Amino acid sequence: MSSESAGPGPAPAPAPAPEPGPLCPEHGQALKWFCFSEGRPVCAACTELGGRCQGHRIRPAEESAEELRNKIVDQCERLQLQSAGITKYVAEVLPGKSQRAVSMASAARELVIQRLGLVRSLCETEEQRLLEQVHGEEERAHQSILTQRVHWAEALQKLDTIRTSLVDMLTQMDDLQLIKEQEIFERTEEAEGILDPQESKKLSFDEKCAWSPLLTQLWATAALGSLSGTEDVRIDERTVSPFLQLSDEGRTLTFNAKKSKACADGPERFDHWPNALAATSFQAGLHAWVVNVQNSCAYKVGVALGQLPRKGSGSDSRLGHNAFSWVFSRYDQEFCFSHDGQHEPLGLLRCPAQLGMLLDLQAQELLFYDPASGTVLHTHRASFPGPLFPVFAVADQTISIVH
Repeated sequence: MSSESAGPGPAPAPAPAPEPGPLCPEHGQALKWFCFSEGRPVCAACTELGGRCQGHRIRPAEESAEELRNKIVDQCERLQLQSAGITKYVAEVLPGKSQRAVSMASAARELVIQRLGLVRSLCETEEQRLLEQVHGEEERAHQSILTQRVHWAEALQKLDTIRTSLVDMLTQMDDLQLIKEQEIFERTEEAEGILDPQESKKLSFDEKCAWSPLLTQLWATAALGSLSGTEDVRIDERTVSPFLQLSDEGRTLTFNAKKSKACADGPERFDHWPNALAATSFQAGLHAWVVNVQNSCAYKVGVALGQLPRKGSGSDSRLGHNAFSWVFSRYDQEFCFSHDGQHEPLGLLRCPAQLGMLLDLQAQELLFYDPASGTVLHTHRASFPGPLFPVFAVADQTISIVH
């Protein structure tokens, strides 16, 4: 008998049935869809024509869960990058801030002690006050840095907790649990509330705590007195404008309205503005010189870098109108301090007969002083980028370097 006519053999073993998941209470089918309109999982029959979710915003549950997984992965990566940035800030930036605060505090102490040494008998009380302010500012800077360390340590711990919680959700929840879990969004919002580190002046030492009008006044008087006659400042003839005449001893400049034809042109000479540079420059230390200005109603005195342009009528070679020069100027009854095109008016009650200039390259400070009255006319603090030359300009009568 052929096998075709034989009776049916034993039935094959049935395939293992998949583990039953939640079923639709209405249709008894697996809940493989999610209705966003009703906010609950539904079966395929619920989404078909006549189903209760017909026309609703529905999507396969597996697809929605996969999208959420991708979002969680992206959020975990962002949290990891944020944690890395904060870790780098704590490890690299804050130690530098701390070291800079210590260094600036040390420099401020040296500046205070050095200046008060010149007038010790008059300002013992001022010294103590300023040193206490420096110490207090140093303590404040350190405290701010320590507070930042604690704050960012807590932020890192919080971010790590959030990231761990999200990873647990990602690895331990099934699709439906993941879709219904609102804590994901709460955790994400919580992480977004932790801001990245920002630069703050509170983390830096404020060197203004070492500034004192009394100290500046006394120090300028003592410094100009002790340095009187020590600086032999002379004008470099090669730089003198053809509108100026230089005296034989190299210290007096006289303005001429008519351009001189006797001056041989050269790369060092100013060819338009009535300017001149000193023959020597200052690179370090403390320097003072005095200029007699009583005969002129239009002049400029100060310092300039050697790369100050010499040619043309533009602002590049005009004193006080560029980044290469810092000058005190007078025009008739108006006085001002000028640098890089910025002009600061100075309300002087009288016209000084002489102007003293005090250049402290250690403190990066330029001070203009009236020797007759003992008045500090203006103080400018800046980071000078190179050696400085005394610079002069006169557009009325004469000015002379006092020696």
